[in-house]
Amino acid sequence: MGMDIEEEQESGAPQDLEWPELEKAERLARGAALKWASGIFYSPKQLTRLDQYRSREAQRMCSIESRIKSTVQSYLESVQTGLEQLGLALKEVQEAREALAEAQRALRSQAEAAHTLEPLQELANQHGQLKAVTLLLPQLLAVPEAVARTQALIKDNRFLEAYDVLRELEHLRDEVLDPFGGPELSLFEGLTPLGEELGLAMGKVVGSARQLARDDPALLVAAVRVAEFEEKRDAQLQSLSPGRPRAWRQHCLGALRRALEEAYFEAPAPAPPGLAGHLAALREALPAELALAEALVAPCCPGDYRVVKLWAHTLHHGLRQHLQRLLDHEDLGTQDIFTLLHWALHTYPGPEMMGHPDLSPEADISELEPLLSPEAVEQLERTYTEKLKIKVAGWLQNALDGEVAEWFQEQEPDIDPEGFYHSSLPAVVLQILDENIRVTAVISSSLQERIHVMALRELGTFLRSLMEALDRFSQEHLKDASRPCHYVPYLLACLNHYAALSSSVSLLQPAGVPTTTSVSAAIDAALGDFKKKICRLILDALLEELQPLFVALPSRQWLSSLVMLDNVCEKTASFCSRFSRVRSTMAQMLLAETERAVVLEYLRSLMQGKLVCRNSTERIQASERMLQDSAQLRELFLSLELEESAQTGAVLGALQELFRLQDPALLSLEVSSFLHKFPDVSEEHIGVLLDVRGDVSREQRQVVLETMQANPPPSPPPDGHRPLFSLVPVPSPPLAFCFPAGSCS
Repeated sequence: MGMDIEEEQESGAPQDLEWPELEKAERLARGAALKWASGIFYSPKQLTRLDQYRSREAQRMCSIESRIKSTVQSYLESVQTGLEQLGLALKEVQEAREALAEAQRALRSQAEAAHTLEPLQELANQHGQLKAVTLLLPQLLAVPEAVARTQALIKDNRFLEAYDVLRELEHLRDEVLDPFGGPELSLFEGLTPLGEELGLAMGKVVGSARQLARDDPALLVAAVRVAEFEEKRDAQLQSLSPGRPRAWRQHCLGALRRALEEAYFEAPAPAPPGLAGHLAALREALPAELALAEALVAPCCPGDYRVVKLWAHTLHHGLRQHLQRLLDHEDLGTQDIFTLLHWALHTYPGPEMMGHPDLSPEADISELEPLLSPEAVEQLERTYTEKLKIKVAGWLQNALDGEVAEWFQEQEPDIDPEGFYHSSLPAVVLQILDENIRVTAVISSSLQERIHVMALRELGTFLRSLMEALDRFSQEHLKDASRPCHYVPYLLACLNHYAALSSSVSLLQPAGVPTTTSVSAAIDAALGDFKKKICRLILDALLEELQPLFVALPSRQWLSSLVMLDNVCEKTASFCSRFSRVRSTMAQMLLAETERAVVLEYLRSLMQGKLVCRNSTERIQASERMLQDSAQLRELFLSLELEESAQTGAVLGALQELFRLQDPALLSLEVSSFLHKFPDVSEEHIGVLLDVRGDVSREQRQVVLETMQANPPPSPPPDGHRPLFSLVPVPSPPLAFCFPAGSCS
């Protein structure tokens, strides 16, 4: 059986090359047969039945082959039938091809016959044209007369009649367009210029609509009706007819716009001096123009012209360009810029003009862009601020020059009803700044904020100029103490100026405008420097009088005299009596500074080390002298109404303890207590005081200084005391003595 399979494989090899599917089916069949045979003949006993199996399978194969032969026979019969039908179809196609070729030959012969009839066709066409000429000849002969009559009607502004004649002529031209090629006939060459002439005449009339609406509205209506008729014909004919589209409606609308622009904005912008009058005239004219459009022009035009909106938008855009030209070519001053901004931002959109309650809603002003662009407003506000800054600086300088001139007069400063030194300078300065800040509120908060910042900066500049003037004032006084005559009173008047300015700066802040922290801080600093400058000059004037009186302090005359400080107190009281002309808050501050300056001058004199106590008696005298001086100064300033808590003379009472102490060994403890009260005292200050005592040994001095080093002062100073000793200089120690030929060691 295996040999049979191999033979079948060998015999089927050529078919495998032609039918791959057959090869696959055969392999599957052989595999199935092998599987079946292996299952049947798995033992030798089964081989005895081999003949039976072979006979049965042979019968089965014969049955299968007969069925296959039957199927193949049926298939072959079907193929034969198909071939017969294909042969019949081929025969019919050949017959159809022969019939088509015959028809083509017949058509070619007919076309050649038709070509010989072309001259006859041309004659027929000419006959038709001649017939049309015969029918239209009377109308064609009347064309030149109709053209002349139309021109006359146009000159007489009889637009409807002129338009009717023009339409008849154009209709006639269109009728002969096909048979004669209308545009090529010279007879109709004048129609296109005639239409253009009518369009120009209508545009001129419509451009005069503002006047015609009053004088001859019928003429305006006629022109608009003709434009509407042509608008419809443009839509119907489009570009099929010569000169289309004419767009007379757009031409009329353009004429309306140009007439408005020429009436109001064609003329050059007025020079700045006439700007206010020009804007005032526009404020009256533009609302009247809109009322005219609504009452007279709109009824003469179709509703879809939207005449009121056309008027409003044309006037707005023309005015916008007009103002832009003004900004581009004119150098406007501050008043002109202010007027222009107020007019553009408030008057124009306000109830006097475009926001008028009687303005027709048809104006549709909600679609209009701002009259001045944000960039233009920004530029105008910046320019206004810069130019106003120059003016404000000039006004403030003039006020300062007038004030400085008064300082050198022979009379005291003016006194107000309350008894204080007074001048108009603070009021003038604040009025200049305040008026320019407040007036800009009618423009915009942004401009007001700009002007507020500018005003504060100019105030700072003014304060610096005022301090420079005070420096020159004091230099003149240093050159000649008798000049100026009223040096201190004018300084006190300036202190009142400070009080007035510092209390009024906050009033310059506009409501609703945010505070500029950096600028406010700069003004506060400038005011603080101004106050310090005045106080310093006043105290310098006092010390100039007191310094000769402190020359003998300390001295043995000072130890023994009971009235040594009387002259100082007398001079100080006389000097401070003028503080009554200063407002109370400033007077108290000035008294406190005066008392502190006197005490500092006392300490400076004491630290000169001009006196050395020779014994305990002199030390007790020095202690009592300082205690009495402290009490005398305290009583003096109490009489001048300076509270004791604001005085610094208690330092003299603390100093006298260092001299009253009998045992130098206890100085360390006393110095530690003094250091706690006055932490800014230095080792040099203590060293000078120990020298003045005159009984402190080198070892005791070293112990005191080491105690100071071991107990650093607390920080910050207790009770908020201002530094004293740090402002008191200590004389430099004398240089070591050197022999001429040796070297210092």
